[in-house]
Amino acid sequence: MLCSTAPARHVAAALGSVLLAGCHAVPAVPANAPPSSTLGGQQPAATAATAPGLTPQQRLTTIAAGIGPVPADSTTDLSYEYLHLQRWTRTSGAIRREDLRRWRHPDGSGREVTRRAPDVPGVDHQPTSEDRTLFTQAPPTTTRYRGDLHPYLPAPLPTVPAALAGLLAPPELAAEPAYPRILTWGVVGLAASQYLDQNERATTLHVLAAVPGIEYRGQTTDLAGRAGLGFRVVADRSTTMLVIDPATGELLAAQECIAGPRPGLFSSVLILQRGHSDADGVPPEPATALR
Repeated sequence: MLCSTAPARHVAAALGSVLLAGCHAVPAVPANAPPSSTLGGQQPAATAATAPGLTPQQRLTTIAAGIGPVPADSTTDLSYEYLHLQRWTRTSGAIRREDLRRWRHPDGSGREVTRRAPDVPGVDHQPTSEDRTLFTQAPPTTTRYRGDLHPYLPAPLPTVPAALAGLLAPPELAAEPAYPRILTWGVVGLAASQYLDQNERATTLHVLAAVPGIEYRGQTTDLAGRAGLGFRVVADRSTTMLVIDPATGELLAAQECIAGPRPGLFSSVLILQRGHSDADGVPPEPATALR
């Protein structure tokens, strides 16, 4: 996936002071959506979503209607929410590379263990498998939290796609050129920050289906070698690529590149594992290896 993982609400804040010009038609976010379910005697969602002739919106809603549970959906009663991701983020003059494992308790306590590879000067670097190898060689840094490790959005999340979209992107910007980018990265920020159960994953897929101009890019694999379906959003001199697992509805990876005076990578994220653990610092099984 060639050319952000700054949360979209941060993108929205940065864009809020910019005078945006031009308007375009915005597809309505559905007021409600049916709960996730199997497709019975029909094709599995992973197959049905790749059928020829479907619009990107139909593919995403087909996935949402047919996704199944993952093992971690049955462990939400454990004490800590666990997340493992790798991310590449543009700074003022370089690309920051980082592996992150996070344990978060509902009371805001927890810990993060990070491993950083050296920053890459410039902004045209593309994430590589060599970057991922460097993470295994980097020393870990542990940060402990006491009440200030918060989720992206408080639980419970809205079950109505339009309501969730309103929390992820300011509705007043819905007619602006930057809105598709903001809403897309709102979904990415949510998925890369907290656990989403089966129905929550389905709701986020309905939100993505309402992103203006979203495109289907076919079957693909992410940097970790996982297969998924690719979707693209081009807006506000930005191109975002998403990789979604059609069987579970999980966002596997996202990457944004921007044009303009300093074109290149803006942000990239691999979401390697989500789950729950009954102990701070102990990943759920099977834990993803640092590779």
